[in-house]
Amino acid sequence: MTYTLFSIIIELYDNIKRFYIAHKEEIMDNITRAKINLFAILRNLEDLCEMDPQSKEIVKNMKPIAVEFNVPEVGSAVIAFKDGKCTFTRGKGKSSLKLYFTSPEHFNKLIDGENTIPIFYNVFKVGFLLKEFTALTDRLSYFLQPKPEEKDELLKDRDYFVTNTVLTAYTAFFAMAEIANSDFVGKACARRTDNGTILCQVGDDGPAINFTVKNHKFYAAKGAVDEPKATMKFGSLEFAHKLLNGQASSFGGMGSGDFAVCGAVDMLEQVAKLLNVVSEYLA
Repeated sequence: MTYTLFSIIIELYDNIKRFYIAHKEEIMDNITRAKINLFAILRNLEDLCEMDPQSKEIVKNMKPIAVEFNVPEVGSAVIAFKDGKCTFTRGKGKSSLKLYFTSPEHFNKLIDGENTIPIFYNVFKVGFLLKEFTALTDRLSYFLQPKPEEKDELLKDRDYFVTNTVLTAYTAFFAMAEIANSDFVGKACARRTDNGTILCQVGDDGPAINFTVKNHKFYAAKGAVDEPKATMKFGSLEFAHKLLNGQASSFGGMGSGDFAVCGAVDMLEQVAKLLNVVSEYLA
């Protein structure tokens, strides 16, 4: 019964995806884009410095430094580097360099690579942004946005494939929470989602994200949880990669055993809707 109902849900909400494609510029808002850029994409620097040898080398002997990003209507986050590791913390915190943006659009332009400059607090630390931080964000782009003409060849390398897939999965699922809490359609989905925990996992020991839903707000965190109310499981990194890149469908994955869902169908229905919206924002 769950299989049939969820399959119908997936098919129905393909219509939402087509609607978003037709009205993409009208629907996507800069505040949600900025939240995704800050809390889903830049958050990946934490994992990049664990998974990528070149990034590890960049931060290995780096003097401790923390950068605070402040974006109106979006929020704040601190990215800290210490003892060869990177940590991402949502909200304000102790930092040696603070960046202030005048608007969500201002921040999005920086992430999009446009020539724009934030307001600095402690200009003496700007050299870090121009050197080490830029080198790290370039590595992040290398994995998340490979050049089309190089992508197929890069993915033949197993280490690159794993890093690309894990970072893409984290980006998609953290973005889902931001969309649920900010985007017009996303908030409509959240209003229809009961309190509880949703687990999204790749394999038995692969990357996992859990969503705590409370009072129609989504809170995302890394890691598995015991006894989630609903579960969405990818059978392998290979299938997760195909699904996240539009090369496979969840419907087909359920038929082949590469994709499984269980638990509260009403919650999974809203997750299916949200993932369709995620793909349009990340495109």
